[in-house]
Amino acid sequence: MEASFYSPEAYSQLPDAPGVYKYYNEDQELIYVGKAKSLKKRVASYFVKNSGVNYKTRRMVKEIRKIEITLVNSELDALLLENNLIKKAHPKYNILLRDDKTYPYLLLTHENFPRIFPTRKMIKGRGTYFGPFASVKAMNNVLDLIRNLFTIRTCKLDLSPYKIAEQKYKVCLEFHIGNCLGPCEGLQGEPAYLRDIEQAKQILKGNLGIPKGFFKTRMQEAAERYEFELAQRFKDKYDLLEKYQAKSMVVNPSIKDLDVFTIVTDEKLAFVNYLKIKNGSIHLTKTVELKKRLDESEEEMLITAIIRLRDQFQSESPEILINLELEEEIEGLNIATPKIGDKKHLIDLSLKNAKFYKKEKALALGEVQDKKSRVLKQLQADLSLQELPDHIECFDNSNIQGTHPVASMVCFLNGKPAVKEYRHYHIKTVEGPNDFASMTEVVGRRYKRLLEENKPLPKLIVIDGGKGQLSSAVEALKEIGIYGKVPIIGIAKRLEEIYFPEDSYPIHIDKKSEALRLLQRVRDEAHRFAITFHRDIRSKNAIGTQLTSIEGIGNETADKLLKHFKSVKKIKLASIEEIEAVVGKHRAEKVYQALNEKSSD
Repeated sequence: MEASFYSPEAYSQLPDAPGVYKYYNEDQELIYVGKAKSLKKRVASYFVKNSGVNYKTRRMVKEIRKIEITLVNSELDALLLENNLIKKAHPKYNILLRDDKTYPYLLLTHENFPRIFPTRKMIKGRGTYFGPFASVKAMNNVLDLIRNLFTIRTCKLDLSPYKIAEQKYKVCLEFHIGNCLGPCEGLQGEPAYLRDIEQAKQILKGNLGIPKGFFKTRMQEAAERYEFELAQRFKDKYDLLEKYQAKSMVVNPSIKDLDVFTIVTDEKLAFVNYLKIKNGSIHLTKTVELKKRLDESEEEMLITAIIRLRDQFQSESPEILINLELEEEIEGLNIATPKIGDKKHLIDLSLKNAKFYKKEKALALGEVQDKKSRVLKQLQADLSLQELPDHIECFDNSNIQGTHPVASMVCFLNGKPAVKEYRHYHIKTVEGPNDFASMTEVVGRRYKRLLEENKPLPKLIVIDGGKGQLSSAVEALKEIGIYGKVPIIGIAKRLEEIYFPEDSYPIHIDKKSEALRLLQRVRDEAHRFAITFHRDIRSKNAIGTQLTSIEGIGNETADKLLKHFKSVKKIKLASIEEIEAVVGKHRAEKVYQALNEKSSD
């Protein structure tokens, strides 16, 4: 059952039953999804309580204009429905699970002589998918094990019975090196092949005991027939399975299938580790990061992670172990918090992984921030700047013998490229190859506009070039009245010399300095951005010229053709009828004739 309420005060009409509630703002945007054992009590708590409610929750409540509810049969159904809605809509006030990877699967195809191969796309009806695997390495370990144990084909041939009978295929290198038994030529029958596939399927399910028993039986049968070489081959495969299982055996073999979840938190984030135990082995381990949105409790965040991770990794384990004591049991989920024994050891192992991830994250964040700050402070000291240069802008010109002159400006904020702030410039007031005048124009245009729009000026301006280009940029700053308010330098490429306005001699920063590397990176990015823009303009003009050089074809017709066909090459390949459909019969004949004459020449 679903129902909508258009007034937050309508919570008194809500049923005292389990379900999911959805909050919408005035733009009909879904802003929050929640689940509840009692919809009436849970929704009312947002509007009745004032004390102890954090700022973010109060802000969300002020935005609510519409409430929708969906009734379900149990609290577990509510959890599952909530998870599906959050995955689909990503409401802004819900807990954010920071894990946007596409995980790999192993696909067992539905076809004659089935194949097993990795994929990240799940297409219904293509076969049976096993996974997802937490890493490509873990997936490859399983795939390598299967290929070492069984002769499963890797080719993409259609091995329909009639095609094999017609002898359409020949065996490949895989047959000659012993990795395939040649089903494409009918050298291996499908029943024998499918026996191997069935054993491989058990490995993919995590049931190593069945293939171990299979190889042990074959080994004993071969030994009884005195086929000792064959028996040794089966023994090697049995030992390979034993070795693979020993690597992951950290659990009591009597413990079958269960999931282990532990959580550690700080002020803004939570870190949840997940161990998937299957037949006494750790089948998968994964740590994820969750961002708090409404000051959620540890219990709420852990339950959210449990539902999302079990859904993501397709777990149907009947038992769940966690490191928290839940205030209330969740109907439909068998959750326990062990205090002693092997299951407690699993909790400790999972908690150790969660704490390690949290520590590594904090260290990495600190190191990145420290490095950025250190480099900017070093640059401030090297250039004797009054302020930390956390906003740098750099200019460069580009032209070839004065044709298509352009310029670029790149922006770095806190030592990182701010790509959205990059700008291209067509030179408007300068004719011919005059880099100095071009620099004066673009610098003046840039900062005149910032002043008009009342936007902040950079803490450092960098000019790609020596004294000449720097002097031109200074002239522009003087004209708009900001010279002396913003530090400006020039960096010459050959010796990496740093020029200051009105100083006759450049300074040299230590070649190994991180500050110099930052300046070089800024300068090189401006150069790249200008060159790319110039190259694009040259290409467009060259293409346009090729068409407009045809008598009777102007810019408008050339633009129509290029918009439709995308390139001159495709226009050449087009029939006269196709060109006529775009520009009419008279022009089409001219274009077709001119381009085909050039092709003949």
